[in-house]
Amino acid sequence: MAAKKLRRAQLSQEMCERLSRYQITTCQDFLCLSLLELMKVTGQSYYEVQKLLCKVSRACAPKMQTAYEMKLRKSANPSSAFLSTTLHSLDRVLHGGVPCGSLTEITSPPGCGKTQFCIMLSILATLPVSMGGLDAAVIYIDTESAFSAERLIEIAANRFPTYFDSDEKLLCMTRSIHLYRELTCCSVLKRIMSLEEEIILKKVKLIIIDSVASVVRKEFDTKLQGNLAERSNFLTRGASVLKYLAEEFSIPVILTNQITTSLSSSPGIRADLVSPADDLSLSEGPSVSGKRDSGCVTAALGNTWSHSVNTRLILQYHDLPTRQLLVAKSPVAPFSTFFYTIEKSGLVLQGFNKRGAKISKLSHNLKLLRCSLVVSADEVRFSRVRRASEQKMKAARSLNARQLSC
Repeated sequence: MAAKKLRRAQLSQEMCERLSRYQITTCQDFLCLSLLELMKVTGQSYYEVQKLLCKVSRACAPKMQTAYEMKLRKSANPSSAFLSTTLHSLDRVLHGGVPCGSLTEITSPPGCGKTQFCIMLSILATLPVSMGGLDAAVIYIDTESAFSAERLIEIAANRFPTYFDSDEKLLCMTRSIHLYRELTCCSVLKRIMSLEEEIILKKVKLIIIDSVASVVRKEFDTKLQGNLAERSNFLTRGASVLKYLAEEFSIPVILTNQITTSLSSSPGIRADLVSPADDLSLSEGPSVSGKRDSGCVTAALGNTWSHSVNTRLILQYHDLPTRQLLVAKSPVAPFSTFFYTIEKSGLVLQGFNKRGAKISKLSHNLKLLRCSLVVSADEVRFSRVRRASEQKMKAARSLNARQLSC
């Protein structure tokens, strides 16, 4: 990875200090220079600089591994493959909890409990391995100033009263959660790029960003073509670095997202823009022009971002105070839904997994609705063709009548 520090590229301490005086601290900084520039800043010969280039290139190049090696690594320590959510039905569906080594997105409308879910997961990561935790530190990047230390302590004390039975344990837990408030895209990206060293120094095993969409939607207007390119570049770079960190250190990365409404006059066009994992609901409604549109509530940040995350959990309103949790995208789990409430102890599941008849009926209804939209569009096209054909026939008859009269 190009963002890797030169200190981790097996260069000598003296060489790293010399390069740092020229603001060259990462592999990317080093590799972007020409041979002549490197000879000048390093004081080395042409052949020595070539050796340095090879060493730095090898250090930041992705390492090849076989599927068998991946299997051995995971089977050697199965408990480190997931972070348990302590929502047992959800953990069972996800084969253990939030997967390590990948990106997990939590999407919902405001007020459904995204931040409280993140706070709960940050507490769980600090717990001992014997309690399903990771016994490690957490990096929490807050872009909305929504993090509450009081709520953190309240959830910990009520969810694990026997473990957090003293102020000393609560204090130790809070010291393990490192909070950063980054309110701009530039500061968020800068923080992400510097995480590798912090993960090593602070023994971090969970990264949370709450939320990515907040800073992106504030800074970039997608109606402007230039902004769209900058936004795409920011999201691509951020996702790339986070994926590298998740895989390199085998840690879970949690990202929260917001929702948006997408409108399209053609179901076919909408299907191209919105993947099935993004589609939360589908409804019909009149547009300003009077034509029938198909509308859908989707995760924000677009289709490219949706392919960057490996797992997507959707929180949404149900019958208050009950809310709904959906496993909308996962490489190991089927589409599932759960009902939960928000208590003093955080998120608490209610009842059982409703993955049976209700979900099948809902999916069936959505398919019927999509089919009806396609059929209605076909009917409109057919009626237009029929009217055009009738007009041509009338014109031909009138022409024949005039010719006969002549």
